[in-house]
Amino acid sequence: MDLELTDKRVLITGGSRGIGLACAHAFLREGAKVAIIGRSEANLAAARTALVADAPGADPFTVAADLSDAAQAAHAVDAAATALGGIDILVTSAGGARRTPPAELTPQSWREAMDAKYFSYMHVIDPVIKRMAQAGHGAIVNVVGMGGKVASPTHLPGGAANAALMLATAGLASAYGRFGVRVNALNPSATRTERLQQGLEAEAKLAGTTVEEALGKANERTGLGRLAAPEEIADAVLFFASARASYISGAILSIDGATTPIVV
Repeated sequence: MDLELTDKRVLITGGSRGIGLACAHAFLREGAKVAIIGRSEANLAAARTALVADAPGADPFTVAADLSDAAQAAHAVDAAATALGGIDILVTSAGGARRTPPAELTPQSWREAMDAKYFSYMHVIDPVIKRMAQAGHGAIVNVVGMGGKVASPTHLPGGAANAALMLATAGLASAYGRFGVRVNALNPSATRTERLQQGLEAEAKLAGTTVEEALGKANERTGLGRLAAPEEIADAVLFFASARASYISGAILSIDGATTPIVV
């Protein structure tokens, strides 16, 4: 299946690690031009080295920014658009809220979660979607998370931010569809990223077990008996961003391997 992504100009937030980096690899393999935004210059440099090694001849553009800051986000978007010559596709995969037990939550906890997850997305989506509308075409894929659909006692502020992103996705899809812009969201469940690995290590240490045992328990909690790989999420992102999904907009797709068997 030809996804028609050759020479498409793709901006990926959170592109230096995890799902974002897997998306960058996948788009480059399809012949797209890629720019990635991350917080850490060191992580961006490492990601660029890995991307070039995987796709010889590729020239991914990198820019460091704290996307919870609107000014830094706007600067990063401008820099990426200049480097790429425009933006055809935006993938948002940056930001994550701290998990906090309910009894320890404060009003500041909720504010920080919105800054870390919701605004880190919207600060990029807002300027990009307006550029796309002026150009008359574009696709945005927001990698959000199942926390916005399934309430977890230790992830309430982050889950609320995720839920807000889903509503914004549907609303923006409706508002900008007639301008040729599609907007969709994907909700992965636990995925084998560096962040998850760190969580497994912490869980194993607390329980006095091994990381392998912690991973085994995490696998058992899923519908398919295993956690997702970042590349599996990236495959779905590419489809939603591609011409093969030309009439899909405003969709919210759960990718949790049937872990939460619900009808929505």
